[in-house]
Amino acid sequence: MNGVYVVGVGMTAFGRHLERSIKDLAREAVDAALTDAGCEASALEFAAFANATQGHMEGQHSVRGQIALRAMGIDAIPIVNVENACASGSSALSVAAGALGSGLAGIALAVGVEKLFSGDRARMFSAFDSGWDVSTVDENRAGLLALGAGVEIPDGSQSERPYSVFMDVYAALARQHMRLHGSTQEQFAAVAAKNHRHSVHNPLAQYRKPMTTAEVLAAPPITYPLTVPMCSPVSDGAAAVVLASERGLARLGRRRAIALRAIALRSGGDRPSDALDRHVTRRAAAAAWEQAGLGPADVSLAEVHDATAVGEVIELEALGLFEAGAAGAAAVGGETELGGRLPVNPSGGLECRGHPVGATGLAQILELVTQLRGEAGARQVQGARVAVAENGGGLVGVEEAAVCVTVLSR
Repeated sequence: MNGVYVVGVGMTAFGRHLERSIKDLAREAVDAALTDAGCEASALEFAAFANATQGHMEGQHSVRGQIALRAMGIDAIPIVNVENACASGSSALSVAAGALGSGLAGIALAVGVEKLFSGDRARMFSAFDSGWDVSTVDENRAGLLALGAGVEIPDGSQSERPYSVFMDVYAALARQHMRLHGSTQEQFAAVAAKNHRHSVHNPLAQYRKPMTTAEVLAAPPITYPLTVPMCSPVSDGAAAVVLASERGLARLGRRRAIALRAIALRSGGDRPSDALDRHVTRRAAAAAWEQAGLGPADVSLAEVHDATAVGEVIELEALGLFEAGAAGAAAVGGETELGGRLPVNPSGGLECRGHPVGATGLAQILELVTQLRGEAGARQVQGARVAVAENGGGLVGVEEAAVCVTVLSR
């Protein structure tokens, strides 16, 4: 996408914020992004507001962005509400970038915020239950769980405590990957352990405790082959990004601007269950690489949607960053670690940074911008020049309902 730049990023710490409101979390992230951009709120000409669950959790539907942003003095400008499951944040970025590309605005805001923690645990976990076709729930579940057929499930590998139905789906996808490519539970544990080590250096991460592969394997199970540290937590938080066109940059100055080289949003479709070469991320990635004039070999680092450890493996392969079946072994070999050939999720990823649904995609962008500016401190990827983010959400058929792939460069 020519002529669109990221000029400011900001986010809250992710975690449990029971006493804070959506408005309060959004304000902190937006204020941080505006300060980072050297931009006043009055300079904004467009805003896209991402949120997926406030309607379910609080009953606030329809005009969430107008309500939240008005509380901090952002009003009158076009404000678009974006709900696109766990891809809401990156979808808001796509909408904001489109406003710049069309000439509608010169400076635009994308902000995502979610408040999921609740004393009502049933309500909290049920926030994810509509991320597929609710008219065919039994059919959905049966078809997705069938993906894991052919891999034996050991006794005692199922949690007795409540968890999101999406973890059953991710476990089935993990067993499918094991069946198709010979990947192992140890490889998925190595992915999680790597992300836990990365998160130690991220002061805004929800979890900052290092873990070994053995500790991940020995942790309480969710459902085979997933253990608790392989899965993203329930999270509250907000993230924001300020974008500018060439016209907007003339007002703000280039300072530390990062080029938005491509952003490709695609929806899931019908495909044979084992045809991972036709995965929605593969289609989105192909569009993004073409738009950017770059390819997987150009990438210095990646942030991908690891709602579970197997998600990281699947998405890295679909992006073309690793051959099919190779990403798990790459984690075991240290290739995706800081200092490795291609560092992945230096922020700690969803598993450790946290996953406040509407904010997740924008938190990925914050991490990549920080890295490309050379400002990531102890988690800095040396010589970072090109970075890619993949953010997905919901389910249609046997794959994500929405996937957004974003390419950034210095």
